[in-house]
Parts: sequence; structure tokens; C-alpha cells
Amino acid sequence: MDLKTAFEKAGSIIDEVLKFYVGDSEVISKIIAAALAGGHILIEDYPGIGKTFLAKLVARLLGIDFNRIQFTPDLLPSDIVGTKVWRQDKGYFETIRGPIFANLILADEINRAPPKTQAGLLEAMEEGQVTIEGDTIKLPQPFIVIATQNPIELEGTYPLPEAQLDRFMIRISLGYPSDEIELLKRRISWRTDDPTVYVKPITNAGELLEIRQYLESSVTVSDEVLGYISSFRTIRKDPRVLAGPSPRGIISLMRMSKAMALLEGRDYVIPDDVKRVAVDVLGHRIVLKPEVTLEGVRGESIVVEYLSKLPVPK
Repeated sequence: MDLKTAFEKAGSIIDEVLKFYVGDSEVISKIIAAALAGGHILIEDYPGIGKTFLAKLVARLLGIDFNRIQFTPDLLPSDIVGTKVWRQDKGYFETIRGPIFANLILADEINRAPPKTQAGLLEAMEEGQVTIEGDTIKLPQPFIVIATQNPIELEGTYPLPEAQLDRFMIRISLGYPSDEIELLKRRISWRTDDPTVYVKPITNAGELLEIRQYLESSVTVSDEVLGYISSFRTIRKDPRVLAGPSPRGIISLMRMSKAMALLEGRDYVIPDDVKRVAVDVLGHRIVLKPEVTLEGVRGESIVVEYLSKLPVPK
């Protein structure tokens, strides 16, 4: 995989998404960048925005297997990862794999399931494997989780613990479409409830892994830009902050910056790449003191402050 091929494939995926999904191209670019970089994505937005449709569309364009898991209060970890069933006629336990065995998982309304079930995703998201009653089984690669949660509903929900939030490379919001007349026109033209039937894959699992390998090995980051990325660790010392960005968060910022550089057709990272994604990568990894949270301050606003005052390499 070379720069030209990776750049063209990534650009084609974004262009195809925007043919079907009426939304902000910058948000779509960040979602595709996270998928290319090997990260997981948390979409926090209102119902009916098209989160499920977008996840299915991305999976179709990437040419990878897709499963949707609806999280509910009675969902058990075994409902996600699988279980073992005794086969009387065969005289042994048979492993029944759960829906998590796919390349792209849509964890819909993830905060509706209790913490024990949410934790069932932790090993899968970080290690690319699951444990079913003592047996460790590798998940298919690539493995991407796109999780959604509703920011306005509190009844019957369980906030994601910080340890799980840290597994998501980015937290992002789609927002309402700017042109709903265009959305209606496209819906009429599809003549079907599932327009993804018209979508042809642009890559496949093997090519996606090649792009990831290219990002890791061939997209460079200078020492000056590395210093700029690592400077966000100073957020940990902010008096308003209980816990700042983790080392995993700083690494995720570098990986996302590499992916954004690729989307611009470059094999090197510049500070603007870092600035474009810093809020989405670091905002959800900041734990604020309770009194600060009550004042309406969010982690994203802290990152915005530091973007304006941290020295940027020339």
C-alpha cells in the first residue's frame, strides 16, 4: 500500500458516504480517520440522526462484516460475547459465538446496559479478543466498535465508566443535517428503506489492514510535532481536573493525527492535523472535579482552552 492508493481509497469512502448521508463532511472525515487508524468511535447524539444508518454504510463501503447490538437493561455479557452449550448427544460443550464476532460492531445505546455488560466490551475493544468461560478467542481483524448514546436521557441509563470511555479513540456528535430538504429528496430517490443495497465496497478487510500498517510505518511525525502532541499532558495539572488525558489518549491523538494527514494526501503530520482532532480525542478522557461539572464545564472546553495557549511548533 502506497500513499497515493491509500489517499484515493480514503477519499472515495468519504465521498460515497456523503452521497447517501446528509451531514457535516468534517465529522464524516474524522469517523473514517478513526476507522483507518484502528480506533473505536463513540457517537453521542439525539435519536433519529442516522447513527445506525451511518455505521451500516461505513461497514458496507469498507467491505467488512457488520453486526448491530441493541443494548438494553436486561442484556447479559454472554449475549454479546457468546457462551458454551452442553450437547448431550455429542458429549461436550459447544462454543456459541456472540454477535461481537464481526469486523464492525454497532453498540446501539450502549449506556442502556448495566456496567457488567458494558465491561464485556472492554477486553474486546482493547485486546481484540474475548474470553468465553475460560477460553480466549481472537476476534476477526480489523475490529471496530461504533457505539452510540443519547445525551439527554438519564432514566434507565448507566453512565460509561472512565475506563471504558478511554477505549474510544474519539467521541463525536453528528448534529442535525443542515439541509433537510436535500435529505427528503434523497429519501424519495432511494425508493427503499435501506439504500445501502446500492453501495459497492471500496476496500476489504485485507486492504484496510494494509492502510493501518501504512499509517503506522510510513506516515511520519517530527520531534517538534511529537512534543506538541505530548504537551497536552499538562491538562493533568489543571486545578479543575481530577484526571487528565491518559497515555493511551496521547497515543490516540498521534494516531488520529496521522490518519488526518493521510486524508490530506500527506505522509507527514503537521500541527493543524493535531488541532483538528484534539477536542474529539481528548475531551472525553478528562474527568473534572464535581464542583466544576456543576458549573457546566465539559472536558471539551478544557481542551479548547489549551489549544489556544499551548505553544505550536512552526
